[in-house]
Amino acid sequence: MLILAFESSAGPASVALLKDGTLFSQYSQCSGLTHSRTLLPMAEDMLKNSELKLSDVDMFAVAHGPGSFTGIRIGVSTVKGLAWATNKPCVGVSTLEAMAWNGAALPDGSYICPTMDARRKQVYNAIFKINNFRPVRVTEDRPIALEELAEEVAALAAPVFLVGDGAELTDAFFRESSIPCRIAPENLRRQSAWGVAMAALEKEPGNADTLLPVYLRLSQAERERLEKMNK
Repeated sequence: MLILAFESSAGPASVALLKDGTLFSQYSQCSGLTHSRTLLPMAEDMLKNSELKLSDVDMFAVAHGPGSFTGIRIGVSTVKGLAWATNKPCVGVSTLEAMAWNGAALPDGSYICPTMDARRKQVYNAIFKINNFRPVRVTEDRPIALEELAEEVAALAAPVFLVGDGAELTDAFFRESSIPCRIAPENLRRQSAWGVAMAALEKEPGNADTLLPVYLRLSQAERERLEKMNK
């Protein structure tokens, strides 16, 4: 099976091809351009350099959240359009689950703690545990206060491996709270389309109609509107 995966939930953008469970090609970019300008050209270049056509792809995958509201919408819309145009299946996966794959080579029993900065002293987070080179979910995806997350991690009584664009923020808070942790090196810290493709292997594929973004909470504009209405 050939999977074409997209990751646009944060600043970096990436696309990857996974062939029968093995990384075939990956293209990443952190140019500062909007993902609407980078995702499709990156995919087109990657397919061309791999001597493949869009029709060769068996399934599309995308990180459908949590993360940047704009980035998620762009990624999901891109995959919905490709799935509609080619009549191929597609699947959305948790951004946090995809990031957890960055720690797949850790010893069995290691904890992976992906975090994304959600502002207001909160992060988007889920905790995973490595079992036979695969991340196994321990908690659901949620927005959580750093203080509450620190209490959960302390109760694990084991160091955690921090990944994601909120890793530095979380690392600083944990260290101030004397909670053991290790922050991933930069090349393993960021979101990647490879992780999206690996997470997609374990999901039941759907179609463009069933693919939806997952935001976990209202946008800032929606929260401000509700606050004004309540007043």
